[in-house]
Amino acid sequence: MANTSDIKNGMCLNHNHGLWQIVEFLHVKPGKGAAFVRTKLKNIETGKVVDHTFNAGMKIDPVRIETREYQYLYNDDMGFHFMNSETYEQIPVEKHLINAPEFLTDGLICKILFDADNERAISCDLPNHIEVEITYTEPGVKGDTATNSLKPATVDTGVEVRVPLFINTGDFIKVDTRTKEYSERVKK
Repeated sequence: MANTSDIKNGMCLNHNHGLWQIVEFLHVKPGKGAAFVRTKLKNIETGKVVDHTFNAGMKIDPVRIETREYQYLYNDDMGFHFMNSETYEQIPVEKHLINAPEFLTDGLICKILFDADNERAISCDLPNHIEVEITYTEPGVKGDTATNSLKPATVDTGVEVRVPLFINTGDFIKVDTRTKEYSERVKK
């Protein structure tokens, strides 16, 4: 067990029957009354952020979290299956734990957060940007490079993304998996 003097940004702890990560904290010593620690906590499983105040010296329950790289293999009724590249161990991960499951492609390397004490997957993050091929979009017209207009395009994973007018079928683009938006065209 630890207490509030051990709190650091990024620390994970068991709190209110869930796993929470400390986003930021501030130790406050008012002129009158007892000291306290004001924190901003993010629920690791749901992403919800809340403010919470701990009394100074209060016991907290830290949790050891590990990040490991796994390669995406396939999905079925048991979940999405990933393989550790070093040990070749395969694990299923539930869809709601993955930040952008619609962008998963065979062989994609993802970072999976584990509760190290229970060996349980908590979340799965894809790389911030991935390269995908446009499988269908309306043809671009010469001279359509100066405007900020966007058109729908379907990528090879089946997701529809808004792209600039000059992008054509067969082009490769970089997509931000956090916002699901077009970033730039990639020369192949």
